[in-house]
Amino acid sequence: MDEQLFFKKLNSLCTSKEIFDFLSSLEVMSDTMASGALQRISEVEVDDNGLKNPEGVLENEVFRALCFQFEFESSKLSNTGLLNALQALIKLRIDPQSALMASLLSEGEERLGKGQLTVKNLCALGESLLELESPSCAALEQIVNHMQEKDIKKWSPREMVMVYKMLQVTVREGEQYQDLLNRMNSVTLTIVSQLSPKFTSIVLNSLVVLHQTQAVPLVTALCKHSVKHIPYFTGDELVNVLEAFLCFGHREQIFTEALETHVPKSIFTMHPQTVSKVMQYCCRKMILSKPIFDAVAEGFISDADRFTTDQIAECIIPFGTLNYLPPSASSLFRKLETVLHTRFSHFQPHTLLNLLYSCVLIQRYPVNFLPKIFSPYFLQQLQAQPPGLDRIVTFQLTQLFLTVTLECPFYEGPKLLPKYQVKAFLMPHSSLDVHLLKRVKTGLLYLLKKRIYFASEVSTPYFYTVDIEIKLDEEGFVLPAAQCEEVHRRIALCVDGQNRFCVNSHNLLGEEAIKQRHLQLLGYEVVQIPFFEIEILQNCRKMAEYLHKKIFPHTYGLSC
Repeated sequence: MDEQLFFKKLNSLCTSKEIFDFLSSLEVMSDTMASGALQRISEVEVDDNGLKNPEGVLENEVFRALCFQFEFESSKLSNTGLLNALQALIKLRIDPQSALMASLLSEGEERLGKGQLTVKNLCALGESLLELESPSCAALEQIVNHMQEKDIKKWSPREMVMVYKMLQVTVREGEQYQDLLNRMNSVTLTIVSQLSPKFTSIVLNSLVVLHQTQAVPLVTALCKHSVKHIPYFTGDELVNVLEAFLCFGHREQIFTEALETHVPKSIFTMHPQTVSKVMQYCCRKMILSKPIFDAVAEGFISDADRFTTDQIAECIIPFGTLNYLPPSASSLFRKLETVLHTRFSHFQPHTLLNLLYSCVLIQRYPVNFLPKIFSPYFLQQLQAQPPGLDRIVTFQLTQLFLTVTLECPFYEGPKLLPKYQVKAFLMPHSSLDVHLLKRVKTGLLYLLKKRIYFASEVSTPYFYTVDIEIKLDEEGFVLPAAQCEEVHRRIALCVDGQNRFCVNSHNLLGEEAIKQRHLQLLGYEVVQIPFFEIEILQNCRKMAEYLHKKIFPHTYGLSC
């Protein structure tokens, strides 16, 4: 039968029985046709769980006759027939240690050593070796070395991707293939538009594994190209893409917008690992995306049992970090409480602390679990596991304790012992914008006339540092900052730079929101000075007028 007609008929068949009946009707066929038949069998009979009908395939007489010929006539096969058969048999889960597979692998590696394989053949052999549980690194290195000698500009996207995958396995410490990678990265940049969702994901994952931190133009191009593929990525592929953007510190607004369209539509079918990676991406990039957060909340409420304890933490912590309560907040935190009651002991200590700490940032108080958190046993567990009781951990414990003291006066459980408390809070995301502070101080000096009437970066007895403090007496007159007697009111100016807000947003981060809430509960009058209100003020007088309205709204304006 003519090969073209054979493959047209073969590709119309949908079961292995139909394929075997068709093959039985032929008197003779080429090795390319035979290997194509094996490939079609693997396409229709193999799914995510493996071979659907092992006995019906592996015990079939036609199948066994094909395997017999491939095993004993491997040296007579064309390169295409040999390598296509090898790929199909690997997909059909034939034992790599069997005589059949050993014969085909040996023949493939012998031809590799003799330099008889084309670029397409080399990549097919490499793909087969990568599918094996423990591929021969020596053979893969040989393939890569042969590929190095070829003209990279003539490689197809598939061939480029296969070499990236092989390099992930063969590159060890050192830079023996960095020159090849540099050339590949340059050429890949020119064919980004041709990459499928699968290939895009593989290339990005390879750039991460191979530490290609200098390939910024390629990462940027792949990020923009990924936007159109978001609805078509598998869960694992999207995880790879997000991991790459986290690794390379990349963020694109159009990518976020594409996620905002995709996630709400797919939330109930997305794998928990994909959902948690999307939330981790948003959290690390400080992206408060209400469509994504609202959808994830609904997905968690609907089926929280699908999530592992780590995935639960990765999904919930961003709500606290980015200071956002979704419309379904009451149901979300009821569900979380139920999960904590049933799976409390399954959480790793540091994961549990991070989770409960994020809850108090948005005024969701885990009072039923705090006795366990403050218990000596739990604190010993924290200390025993990396990173131990480092400064961030003790900061979280102390702020949890302060939150209970200030916001949950009814709590009567164990307290946090002083030896576990920090003296001053470390605010990882909310460091002071010194340039903004300088502008505000200049405006205050213009307003109050003398520097003695305000103090900056003031440590309080309550762990927090106040950006700027102003003291007033009972009649509302400003007192010297150093004076401690007759202080009737304390004003805390919070000079909030961009780093204290979510990206492209006026929404304060959770750790800054809780600080301002606590300062109020501790008796301060909190006045927020956000960057977006003062960046438009053009001179010192306008700054002073602005500060006057913010700090002393009920007094007359500037007299000068």
